[in-house]
Amino acid sequence: MLRRFWYTLACLPLIGILIPILPARAEPQLDLALVLAVDISSSMETEEQNLQRTGFAEAFRSSLVHEVIKNGPMGRIAVTYVEWSGAKDQTILVPWTVIDSPEKAKSFADNLSSKPTRQAGMTSISAAIDFSRGLFVDVGKIAARRVIDVSGDGPNNDGRRIAYARDEAVADGIVINGLPIMFARTMGSPEMEGLDDYYRECVIGGVGSFMIPLHDSEQFAMVIRTKIMREIAGLEEGPLKLVPAQATMNCVTGEKRKAEDGISENKRP
Repeated sequence: MLRRFWYTLACLPLIGILIPILPARAEPQLDLALVLAVDISSSMETEEQNLQRTGFAEAFRSSLVHEVIKNGPMGRIAVTYVEWSGAKDQTILVPWTVIDSPEKAKSFADNLSSKPTRQAGMTSISAAIDFSRGLFVDVGKIAARRVIDVSGDGPNNDGRRIAYARDEAVADGIVINGLPIMFARTMGSPEMEGLDDYYRECVIGGVGSFMIPLHDSEQFAMVIRTKIMREIAGLEEGPLKLVPAQATMNCVTGEKRKAEDGISENKRP
């Protein structure tokens, strides 16, 4: 069995799928298993999506990111790129890819850059977390850490409540980090005031979790690169991030806004 396991690892393709055969309790072979969960809901304009996609691709072409990967205890991570929108809309754009060299990191970036962009409908961060959590079933067994990197420009307004999905993932030992996108839109799409607070109190969680708000579209690439470097390097242990008993942010604000918009639509002549 052990020989078969090592053979499976050695034969992972450059752009791989989930590892098919693993012992029940394998020793870590990856410093990190990272899900990049990226918002493509209707509020994400084409220009914004292109900046986001380019930012992630350029991060994995960066020598700074290559160095952080190399300096890890095992010098190897696995990454997958997921696009999400409503409760039933999650797509694996790039499957699990083992990265242990600059060449493989650049290949991941090239594969990502070659994919077309699309715009979908609602915003279900909770479903994105649930879906991402399921992707760790196999590869998570050989990863020292499991992280979901959520980027988006609005609150949860579809599917189950975000706090439930977040807390279940955290209880399973998964860390959720956030990238709230908060700059003004060219077409006047409404952005949520306090989205950074919403991500801080309602989305992120786990040991060492963090979020970095993005206020300037010109800083997209730099912020994404910084965030990924920090995730790969890992952080010192800290307290679990859960919603405080007297949280200042309402974690169902997106659902309430959706309901109010529906009432307004019904009142129109």
